[in-house]
Amino acid sequence: MNTWNNINGNKLIELGFEPDKWFKEAIEHINDQQLNETEMKEYLAQLRAEPMVSLLEHPVDFSINIRAEESIEQENVDSVVSSMKEVMRTPTVVDGAIMPDACPTGPIGTIPVGGVVVAKNAIHPGMHSADICCSVMLTDLGKVDPKLVMDTAMEVTHFGPGGRDRETQFRFPSELLELFESNKLLNDQKMISASRSHLGTQGDGNHFLFVGQSKLTGNTMVVTHHGSRGVGANLYDKGMKIAEKYRKKLSKETLKQNAWIPYDTEEGEMYWDALQIIRKWTKVNHEVIHDAILEKMEVKLEDRYWNEHNFVFKDGEKFYHAKGATPLDSKFMPDITGPRLIPLNMGQPILIVEGDTIENNLGFAPHGAGRNMSRTQHRKSKEGLTNEDIFRQETEGLDVRFFSGEIDITELPSAYKDADAVRTQMEEFGLGKVIDEVLPYGSIMAGDWQKNAPWKRRKRRRRSK
Repeated sequence: MNTWNNINGNKLIELGFEPDKWFKEAIEHINDQQLNETEMKEYLAQLRAEPMVSLLEHPVDFSINIRAEESIEQENVDSVVSSMKEVMRTPTVVDGAIMPDACPTGPIGTIPVGGVVVAKNAIHPGMHSADICCSVMLTDLGKVDPKLVMDTAMEVTHFGPGGRDRETQFRFPSELLELFESNKLLNDQKMISASRSHLGTQGDGNHFLFVGQSKLTGNTMVVTHHGSRGVGANLYDKGMKIAEKYRKKLSKETLKQNAWIPYDTEEGEMYWDALQIIRKWTKVNHEVIHDAILEKMEVKLEDRYWNEHNFVFKDGEKFYHAKGATPLDSKFMPDITGPRLIPLNMGQPILIVEGDTIENNLGFAPHGAGRNMSRTQHRKSKEGLTNEDIFRQETEGLDVRFFSGEIDITELPSAYKDADAVRTQMEEFGLGKVIDEVLPYGSIMAGDWQKNAPWKRRKRRRRSK
């Protein structure tokens, strides 16, 4: 039997193996030992054969930092706890927690909004979701008129689907482009095109631009809330495909939404690196909007800080998946510049907090007020009232604007949990200390941009003919 000389990675790929960290060691072993064909295939078969991992028989214990204040909340809490228990049977999981703003999303076994799941040497794309690095940024503008800030913000921000046209796009930093081109998961035309056109956009849903004044100083502050837009969504899709490949190989019992990418693989390191680049892009996405407001108003920046609340944080071999949870511990944020931000609803102050890591919070705080019911349920609860009536009742004294020009009642205060209850439970469970508040003046959101979407207008015209 002939020996195989000068085996390389291409030969292993021809034999059906996918590139991995063990390639280098295997190639050196085969060439050093001058293995013949039979010996080499037996050796490689040992590397290919990986036993299936079963779901944990019992869920890993997790901290429950939430309590139902009313009967309507009990069903929500029960659903969150039930789903979290299934998540905690995932083989990689070692710890977890749920926050006072927790609410269910997706089928049972899906990490709830307001959940934190800690996994060992594994990244679970489904646990950070498509809105990678959803985050909040605050800029202190000093003693300026908040109405002028609102007017200026309406001119420079962008809500709704898609990105900016070429005439209104912000300059894409060359250093960011270099980072995208350095990572195989980000270096394609679709990804780079989205990273250019979506820069300076805020999307829809619960994303907002909030203007208010510091309770301590009276300074006017602007706070934006949004994530990585289409750029992050594209990476999420790629991550889920990689994770599914490993799920079929490592643990078919694991729910698809909880599939993972082993960190100690080439793809694991590449995905982790891509997440950090998306994080950088998202921070710039906030900055260009804030800077455009400052420039247009000819105002000097007094202070600025930010934090993500939908991301994966690494501490040694542990990966903390925060699906709507604010990192308190500075080890999670390499560019920490100030306290953390917790928005509640458009009619309530944005909380500025700091806090310590304790056993039950795992180093995290809530990320907002959460929901007790779905958008559909909320609409049904308002039957008999017009959108205009609901809007007037819930936004009295506030300057609330919808970018699309259409009211979205599912983003008004009644759609969210009671803000006072969230604050009370934050204190009760040791989830951060409020050190200041941004008192609300007004906010901008996407609104119901689908109501008069072009395709719907065309459809109505065809029906009228």
